[in-house]
Amino acid sequence: MVELPADPARVELFRRRRFGLFVHFGLYSLAARGEWLRHNERTSDEAYQPYFEHFYPDRYDPRDWIAQAAAAGMRYAVVTTKHHEGFCLWDTRLSDYRVTRTRWGQDIIAPLVAAMRERDFGVGLYHSLIDWHHPQFPLDGLHPLRDDPEARRQERDIGAYRQYLHGQLRELLTRYGRIDQLWLDFSYENHRHEGQLVWGAKGAADWDAAAVHRLARELQPGILLNDRAGLPGDFLTPEQYQPSDPLTRDGRPVLWEACQTLNGSWGYDRDNTDVKSPELLVRMLIDTVSKDGNLLLNVGPTGRGEFDEVASRTLREIGRWMRLHERSIHGAGPSEFVPPPDCRYTQRGDRLYLHLFGWPFDAVHLPGLADRVGYAQFLHDAAEVRREVDDPDQPAYATSAVGQPAGTLTLRLPTRRPEVAVPVIELFLR
Repeated sequence: MVELPADPARVELFRRRRFGLFVHFGLYSLAARGEWLRHNERTSDEAYQPYFEHFYPDRYDPRDWIAQAAAAGMRYAVVTTKHHEGFCLWDTRLSDYRVTRTRWGQDIIAPLVAAMRERDFGVGLYHSLIDWHHPQFPLDGLHPLRDDPEARRQERDIGAYRQYLHGQLRELLTRYGRIDQLWLDFSYENHRHEGQLVWGAKGAADWDAAAVHRLARELQPGILLNDRAGLPGDFLTPEQYQPSDPLTRDGRPVLWEACQTLNGSWGYDRDNTDVKSPELLVRMLIDTVSKDGNLLLNVGPTGRGEFDEVASRTLREIGRWMRLHERSIHGAGPSEFVPPPDCRYTQRGDRLYLHLFGWPFDAVHLPGLADRVGYAQFLHDAAEVRREVDDPDQPAYATSAVGQPAGTLTLRLPTRRPEVAVPVIELFLR
């Protein structure tokens, strides 16, 4: 069973927000080949050093990041403080491998957290448990130096690294006020990467995950913790896939947050054009909420610190839909009613929202709702949708359709599909 924080209101607030921004930003943004660059190319510290020396995000505007997120209908954000490369985006006292030692010389995290608070965003911090730069982090099958004979001969002390990890978490959880969620990443015992079992893989004992959780609870009572430190957390984190059903543990519903990318890469990847369409992303958001989950959608800023035009355009298009349909998402969740094919329901109190992924000709039939709906309208323009309950024994003849099963509500639809990413009909239950 998931260990919930002391304050259930924090859980409910997490659910109500539903849609968040994930930001992956670091030295890898300059390389523009994704955040796993060092692993993929087996990059040495020396070969990676130019990105540290040239890190200068002169277009960085945290208020703009959060403004774009807010316009897209997002209500919280999670930002990388340190990814697997080990580069720290805040002014840590525990390492020189930090943003304030670059040409840029300024803390990235502090102004970004301030920008979140200006818009009443939930504040989330991502922190990598892995560190490919720290000299005491033991090599393993994921480490960039895994095939370097000299590096493999060096003795490394996971205990010394663990102390460093805990110290940095203490800094992050005491410098920036209230933190709503801590996104740790990741334990990989018995993990297969590209079909191979990872040698030297690390897990809960290496980080002392129990101590990490205790530290977070002590410093930030009520904080939400994810499930990647090797212990159950407050919410599950399916990555790059859409669950087919609401997630459970031991048969009980659990909090969950799907994390998705725009193009399959978390960090900025200039030449990756495999971009999801705004319509697909809207469908993924709806599908997630219909299964009682949250969607955390990632943007990897460029090396100059801004969202590229593809990301900004995608957020604008999602925002066009959210501006007119947000009440089917924020504060909404799953429904007990079963939707017709190629549709999803979300529900918010006595309002049931029918999201039409496909556009049927003339009518859509809703089982079990014949006597439950007092009014129906399109959500985007409040235009009434006519309702009918057909005689279930009516035979098909000429222009008369065969009757629907007893208890079915029929909604009459216009021939032309509304010009929105996903049409939504708001049903007023009685």
